[in-house]
Amino acid sequence: MTLFGPPAPVARAGRVLDILRITVAILILIHGVYRLAAGLVEPFGTWLDSLGFPYGYGWAMAVTLYELVGPALMLARRWTSVAALGHAAILTLGMVLVHLPAGWFVVGGGRNGMEYSVILIVSLLAIVWAYWPVRDEGTASGT
Repeated sequence: MTLFGPPAPVARAGRVLDILRITVAILILIHGVYRLAAGLVEPFGTWLDSLGFPYGYGWAMAVTLYELVGPALMLARRWTSVAALGHAAILTLGMVLVHLPAGWFVVGGGRNGMEYSVILIVSLLAIVWAYWPVRDEGTASGT
C-alpha cells in the first residue's frame, strides 16, 4: 500500500499510457498536416529567418516533416522514445521563442501563453521515460 492507496494494475496503466501516446501523437500530427496543407511552411521559415536562424525554410520544412513522421512512429510504437524526445525539444524551443514572452495562460488570464506547451512537453517526456528501452542485465553480463 502506498501513501495514496494501492498502485494501479499494470494492464490498466499500460492502456492509459497508450491513450496518452496516441492522443499526443495525433495532436502533433494535426499540427504538421495543417501547416503543410495551409501553405504555412514558407511563412514559418521566413519567421525563423527573421530570428536569425540560418536556412529558415529548411528548418521549417524539417520541423514540419518531423511532425508528420514522428507521430507516425509513435502511433506504430517504433522509435517511440526518440520521436517523443525530438518533439519535446522542438516544443521547448517553440515555447521559449513564442509562448514564454506571452506569459503562462493560453486563454483567460492571457493569450498565447505557455501552459499548453508545458503539458505537451511533460506528456512527451513521460512517454520517453515509459518507452525507453530497458537494458537486460542478464545480457549485459554475458549470461
